[in-house]
Amino acid sequence: MTLLFAALVFWHLGIPSKPYFDEIHYVPAARAMLARRMANPEHPMLGKEAIALSIRLLGDTPFAWRLPSALTGCLGLFAFGRALWLASGRRVAALAGMALLASDFSWLVQSRIAMLDMVMAGLTMVALWLAAGAVHHSATPVGIRLRLAGCGLAFALALGAKWSVAPVMALVIGALLAGRLSGRVLRGIGWGELALWLVILPPFAYWLTYAPAFFYTQDGIAPWDVLGWHRIMLELQASVVKHHPYQSHWSQWIINQRPIWYLYEVVDGAQRGILLVGNPFTMLAGLVALGWAASSGWAQRAWLPLLLVGLYGASIALWVLGHKPVQFYYHYLLPAAFLMALLGLAVDRLWAAGGLMRKEAAATLVLALGLLAWFWPILTGAPLHKGVQSFQDWMWLASWR
Repeated sequence: MTLLFAALVFWHLGIPSKPYFDEIHYVPAARAMLARRMANPEHPMLGKEAIALSIRLLGDTPFAWRLPSALTGCLGLFAFGRALWLASGRRVAALAGMALLASDFSWLVQSRIAMLDMVMAGLTMVALWLAAGAVHHSATPVGIRLRLAGCGLAFALALGAKWSVAPVMALVIGALLAGRLSGRVLRGIGWGELALWLVILPPFAYWLTYAPAFFYTQDGIAPWDVLGWHRIMLELQASVVKHHPYQSHWSQWIINQRPIWYLYEVVDGAQRGILLVGNPFTMLAGLVALGWAASSGWAQRAWLPLLLVGLYGASIALWVLGHKPVQFYYHYLLPAAFLMALLGLAVDRLWAAGGLMRKEAAATLVLALGLLAWFWPILTGAPLHKGVQSFQDWMWLASWR
């Protein structure tokens, strides 16, 4: 399934052959890094460092710009499936969850653009995979230690790409520590070692992602001025108040009301469009699964549905409670992934019930994948043969225009 998704991601990855949407910020920032200069200082550095490394290794081409997102998108999908399998022990839940994430539109679109979000999201899924492996009943003490160290490191790198992961990181590490305190998981791992892997390692590794800027010839970072540099970053993010035509609010993301046109113009010899929008079916069906998981998880004291509900809530609470003046639908990338995990659990429950319920489970996946096929041209920048009015075929809501 990951290989099939990779085929979709890498299909004509170099088209459009010019920067589009926020690539106009991050590609120049990566070039500046190669010249040992600071650019785009309001965001952490790892995602831009990945683009810069790709440019250095493969040349300054559209394929190279987008390769880090493509690789972490595919890795993240695989890790997502492994995490669901280890946490649930349910084959259908894991496979259905992967199919739903691959077809939720956002994961595909963000895997094909040189932005920071997929590097963050992909590494987050790796951290969750390792966390699930650490608490799995078959894990050995050595395996637990390696997975905990990897989990802390993956979270640190995800944070080094974009801060959106912070509430998820805090919730998962808190859950691991609470599980150890209760004596249910991580038995035999001392508190000092837990603190090393989950409390001390992550901030240290995160700060090392800024190391190249310690040696910049222009606008570098003082290695010991951690708080001072982060204060500057926060001030820069808060200073972006100019209205953007595609800015939106978290309440619009939940109902899939306000997507973003990343591209809509004649480029590379054809009319092309790239729309960041959620799958019209699964984004709403996921909300039903969210309600089911919250109620049934509480009634049955089932930890996995409740944890996924918590991860969804934590990842969107950052934008509900945060003070970032201008927000966009791509900030829903992580919450939507947890929503697909919940829908995967619901599909598994329907499948296990058999009979008509099994047909409903299959129909859910068929409809999700069918909508991916229908929207494919405006998710991937494929040629649109009806010219400038082609977009009309997919504008189901007036707010999508």
